[in-house]
Amino acid sequence: MAVSKKDRQIIFDKYDGHCAYCGNLLEKGWHVDELLPVRRNGDGTCLHPERFSIDNQMPSCPSCNINKHSMSLEEFRMLIAVFINSLNKRSVQYKIAKKFGLIKEISKPVVFYFELKNDCN
Repeated sequence: MAVSKKDRQIIFDKYDGHCAYCGNLLEKGWHVDELLPVRRNGDGTCLHPERFSIDNQMPSCPSCNINKHSMSLEEFRMLIAVFINSLNKRSVQYKIAKKFGLIKEISKPVVFYFELKNDCN
């Protein structure tokens, strides 16, 4: 569903031009994500059309939006939490960089930028 230019600006301004998830500054081509997923059907309809609202829409960098897809926030959080395991199993480059001390792994909860910003208010 298309978002008007005015609404895009409101969504962009929610987190001062930062991705609501990773916190990176948004660049041209940023996405609008529905925090509570809409979950589109294959026929052009969706399960939750009422979720197409500014209150549910978040500014997102393309990589966060594409990886979140139609997941819930907790599903997305769990996906990110297992990225290190996946890299250790499947990426030779990652394993070599780690051996040479170029990567330090830490264990910590996945906290999204908008959660940090909301805690400050």
